[in-house]
Order: sequence, then C-alpha cells, then structure tokens
Amino acid sequence: MDDMKATHQNEGVKVKSYIFKVVIEEDEFETGEQAYHAYAPTLKGCHTWGHTYEEALTHIQEAVELYVEDLIEAGEPVPLDPEKGALEWPLPSVVVNV
Repeated sequence: MDDMKATHQNEGVKVKSYIFKVVIEEDEFETGEQAYHAYAPTLKGCHTWGHTYEEALTHIQEAVELYVEDLIEAGEPVPLDPEKGALEWPLPSVVVNV
C-alpha cells in the first residue's frame, strides 16, 4: 500500500470526488410493465431506467460516472450546484447509499 501511495504522489496524480443527487421515479414501459426512470438534475441529459429501483440506481451511477469522465476528457467544467446536490470534494471519497 505504501508503494502505491508513493507512486501516485510521485506521478502528481490528484484525485477528487463529485457527488450528485439523483432522482428515481416509478414509470412504465409502453407495454405497461413497471419501470423506474432515473436522472441527475444537474447533468443535462443524464437519464436512464431500470426494471427495478435497484437496477435504475446502478444504471444512473454508471451514467453519471461516464458523463463526468466525458466532461473532463473534453476539458469541460463539471457542473456544481450545492443547492441541487452537486458537490465537489477535494479528496477521494466513497459514497454509500443505504
């Protein structure tokens, strides 16, 4: 572990965390089958769905991660709005949903 820490410090790697509020709502498919629609309000166009609440949560976590990675790769700013639940944390962190 110390070797890994030293390597990252030597490479100048800076890691920070972003936290986004997401909304998951009951919905239904065109067939009438139950579904769940999930989106991140501060990330325009970041929407997904799932057959269950848990599946929708997993999908929106993946979608948000890809969205933010794409913004960073394109040199675009990551939208932050603490009032809407979009935060930047200057250190690595883990988010636990319970």
